Order: sequence, then C-alpha cells, then structure tokens
Amino acid sequence: MGEGGGEEVAEEKVTDISLKELAKKLEEFAKARDWEKYHSPRNLLLAMVGEVGELSEIFQWKGEVDKGLPNWEESDKEHLGEELSDVLLYLVRLADICGIDLGDVATKKIVKNSIKYPPKIC
Repeated sequence: MGEGGGEEVAEEKVTDISLKELAKKLEEFAKARDWEKYHSPRNLLLAMVGEVGELSEIFQWKGEVDKGLPNWEESDKEHLGEELSDVLLYLVRLADICGIDLGDVATKKIVKNSIKYPPKIC
C-alpha cells in the first residue's frame, strides 16, 4: 500500500533464538545492504562502544533502580530494550566476524568462573 494506507506490519515474536541464528541473520542483513566491507572488528567494536554509551545514558541520573524496573514507564522500558538489543547485536556480529563461537566461549567462561569463585557453604 502507499503512504498512510494503514498497512499493518506483523511483528514476529521470537521467544528463543540461538546466538548462531542471530549471527546468521546479521550476516544476511549486512550482505543484503553491502555493508560487509564496513564490518571490520575495529568498526564493530567502536559501534558497540557507542551503543553502550547510549545504554549508559538511560541509567545515568536514575541512581539505583529496582529489579524489574517497576517504576519505569513502558516507553522507557522499550527504549532500554532497544539499546540492549543494539549492544547485543554488535557483540554477536563482532564475535562472528572474529570467528568466535560466543555461546561456546561464554559457557566455558561460566564454568571457569564457577571454579574461580566457588559458592559459599554456610
């Protein structure tokens, strides 16, 4: 439909997607736009740092906030979700470009941390 035609865009709600699936979608997205030449590790890292800055701005003057953000407006939560997504997507793309299996190394890191920081026994 044309301008203002009331065309509805159906949003697909994805409840469970793997990091590999995200990486594939990001690769296809970049290829379709001929952006691969810009996706060097350095450029992706700098873009991610910029997004972390935008994420930080959301919390900058709020002080401590309660888990679940009960006092936040829905629009603020939506904005937070978008910025978190930007950081995640750049991280996934960076890992993919560097040939790092992010799911695998993250799982190994959790195991390594569990050994380094054992639970306290009361």
